[in-house]
Amino acid sequence: MTRTIEHLDRLVAFPSVSSDSNLPILDYIASVLSGCGAAVHRVADATGAKAGLFASIGPAGPGGVMLSGHTDVVPVAEQDWSADPFRLRRSGDRVYGRGTTDMKGFLAAMLSAAERAARASLAAPLKLAFSWDEEVGCLGIPQMLPALDAAIGRPQLCIVGEPTQMQIAVGHKGKVALRAICHGQAGHSAMAPDFVNAIHLAADFVARLRTLQRDLARDGVREDGYDIPYATVHAGRIAGGTALNIVPDRAVVDFEFRYPATQSAKAVHAAIDAAAEAAAAPFRAAFPGARIEVETVNAYPGLGLTGDAGTLDLMRGLVPGAAITKIACGTEAGHFAAAGIASVVCGPGSMEQGHKPDEFIALDQLAACDAMCDRLIAVLAAGNL
Repeated sequence: MTRTIEHLDRLVAFPSVSSDSNLPILDYIASVLSGCGAAVHRVADATGAKAGLFASIGPAGPGGVMLSGHTDVVPVAEQDWSADPFRLRRSGDRVYGRGTTDMKGFLAAMLSAAERAARASLAAPLKLAFSWDEEVGCLGIPQMLPALDAAIGRPQLCIVGEPTQMQIAVGHKGKVALRAICHGQAGHSAMAPDFVNAIHLAADFVARLRTLQRDLARDGVREDGYDIPYATVHAGRIAGGTALNIVPDRAVVDFEFRYPATQSAKAVHAAIDAAAEAAAAPFRAAFPGARIEVETVNAYPGLGLTGDAGTLDLMRGLVPGAAITKIACGTEAGHFAAAGIASVVCGPGSMEQGHKPDEFIALDQLAACDAMCDRLIAVLAAGNL
């Protein structure tokens, strides 16, 4: 595990917060992979300030198994760290630093596995994917996936290494982030009843979202394996108005819904659109321009069990004794699955430590991840997929 820790030390030192460029950390990753003979293909975003890469070791073309992770981390601002968050430190059986769990621990294991795979004679390829901007809505990987086939060929299986305590996650919910823009009339607050208050529109809309949530909890599609087995609707932010004595003509509600893979996202979205129209309609007698516009800000698909029975058999062999589970948080695995690639989520650490001050990962979790990678290399060397 020494080499994995060495890579983790270097990776944590890059402050690759999503708001900043990830090119420095990607340069390090590309250097390591090129140094061990991997075929490396960069995919840049439209600005050129961020990029991801695909890499392959072993026979060229489709097939093999891909390990996938993201290079960005969440901010440390306003968090009370006891030491420099971008300097790896060890205490007992843990190592601390931003991203150790989410998810540079897995990235470090990917790099050390690539070095070991380069010394093996692989009958099937080991493939690697490093993305950007996962933490702000899985933005990077859907931009990368169209280049996959031409770059290194699609794998037979993709293992996304988000922290699951090395359990095998075969499902997570999809998410749609939305914004409702509520249009009313501006006017002097002394004559408030003569105008349509956009904040009142927003309040009525949120009330209807709460009714929709109750309906989904009572009658919606349910999928076992989740703490909350049905779709959820959540309003997270409301903004509107400029001064107390002005009736606001605009208010904005930022909200989301999350849904199990067996639930129709279109059906939930249609119910939201209906709620927006029902909230605005009563105001039109006073002001014909009263309306609520709902726009999608971001979305990623859910993950259901993908692949044939051999997918789970392979994973059970790579992580003996691991439980088959589902996770609450979304991951890039949903995008891989939507592209027709059998996908699971399995990685070291726990999200109970992620995104927090003094984030850490236990060394035995990194050791378990390295062991999974060793078994994977043996499978690829034997060609037993």
